[in-house]
Amino acid sequence: MEDGLEGKIKIVLEEIRPLIARHAGDIEFVKFEKGVVYVRMLGTCHGCPLSQVTLKAGVEELIKSRIKDVRSVEAVI
Repeated sequence: MEDGLEGKIKIVLEEIRPLIARHAGDIEFVKFEKGVVYVRMLGTCHGCPLSQVTLKAGVEELIKSRIKDVRSVEAVI
């Protein structure tokens, strides 16, 4: 079942990537575990103070609206 969820998560992330790329950033799927999606912020997003806003208000909200099993999205280094 998680392979199906991971696939859905990756599809949503692919939709988000071009928006992040406009600011010379990128996002990479790391894993999905116990309702939490772990991603890595890359490019100019890595270390940017506003990346947390992008992550929570943008990425997390979109993924949660499409995939009910996702509780949160967290960035890893």
